[in-house]
Amino acid sequence: MSWDFETDEDFQRQLDWVDEFVREEVEPLDYVVGHPLDMTDPVRQALIPPLQAKVRAEGLWGFHLSTELGGRGFGQVKNALLNEILGRARCAPVVFGNQAPDSGNAEIIAHYGTAAQKEQYLQPLLDNQIASCFAMTEPQGGADPLVMKTLAVADGDEWVINGFKWFASHARFASFLIVMAVTDPDAAPYKRQSMFIVPAGTPGLEIVRNVGVGYERADEGAHGYLEFKDVRVPKENLLGERGGGFVVAQTRLGGGRVHHAMRTLGLIRKAFDMMCERAVSRHTQGELLGDKQMVQEMIADSWADMEQFRLLVLRTAWRIDRYNDYRQVRADIAAVKALMPKVLHDVASRALQVHGSLGVSNEMPFSEMLVESYHMGLADGPTQVHKVTVARQILRGYEPAPGLFPTGHLPAQQRVALARYADVLERHLEQI
Repeated sequence: MSWDFETDEDFQRQLDWVDEFVREEVEPLDYVVGHPLDMTDPVRQALIPPLQAKVRAEGLWGFHLSTELGGRGFGQVKNALLNEILGRARCAPVVFGNQAPDSGNAEIIAHYGTAAQKEQYLQPLLDNQIASCFAMTEPQGGADPLVMKTLAVADGDEWVINGFKWFASHARFASFLIVMAVTDPDAAPYKRQSMFIVPAGTPGLEIVRNVGVGYERADEGAHGYLEFKDVRVPKENLLGERGGGFVVAQTRLGGGRVHHAMRTLGLIRKAFDMMCERAVSRHTQGELLGDKQMVQEMIADSWADMEQFRLLVLRTAWRIDRYNDYRQVRADIAAVKALMPKVLHDVASRALQVHGSLGVSNEMPFSEMLVESYHMGLADGPTQVHKVTVARQILRGYEPAPGLFPTGHLPAQQRVALARYADVLERHLEQI
């Protein structure tokens, strides 16, 4: 049995390189590049590909991938430590080739795609020559697959898709979309949906409008409200088995949630560092902010929240590597997902408060972080759903009490103890 909280020297050198590279080369991009996946942006095209070449030369391009797909096969713990650094910069995942939703889409094409699908879509996606979209949620029911209305009907050698999709990630930049649609409405609840590859520009596919999160301008929105009006795709564009859409969707989420959590941790640490810097810089009422006990409480609470969350994420990553079975780590992953928005929200809120009026202004990033915390509480399923998953998984390990009273009932425990040690008690009572 071995426990170790240190990183081996060789990998630590790689982490140090990534840390310096992100700080010096990547973080400044966030102030000049519009969207890191907008390949029509000449500024983006001038600045990002040269940095991607440096990452490739360092052997860290697509580091999250298996060796079969050209990655390093690092495992979840090393991936997590690297993603913690990338979380500091919006452009960093694209520079390193592991941005969402492309990373998850590549994973399911690699796992479920046909040879033709892999040839047409997988390698260009892995090389960031193209971007992709994941279109699952719908206006009337969010991510609940049981209330989906988008319908795909077989018609000869084609599927005909009709319906609407909401908050379809990066739709306006995508060369193709992976779309979940109902194919078997009378089947068992989680066997009704299938996944399809739909090329961008297919007749009948329309972006009704681009939607952004709260801090973005209308023209910055990257999440599509989509309409499918008799959209026809060849039968071979089915991704995975008919009725297997839910299984395909779950395949892309497990490890991705750990990566997302560690990137979020990088953002949390950024807010924490800014809070601490402000605390030792700003004077009020004759003393530093950092000398005031309520500010000290905010810093202490934030540090404890951040470090506890980090340890949970890393232990979850370790358990994924250890068991190689996401089912055994389902509760851990759900707990990580449930905690992620709360820790970001709480630390960013305290950092904003310590910065005063500057903190609520658009000259600091805290308002954006707070909106992003709510975004994280909805992406990949609402926080409440993940809490339910945690509770259900935990309760499976418990048995009901055999009698009327709980097994921890003190009189019952005492009776058992008295019966067990009756001879000892009898001897000693006789001596009194």
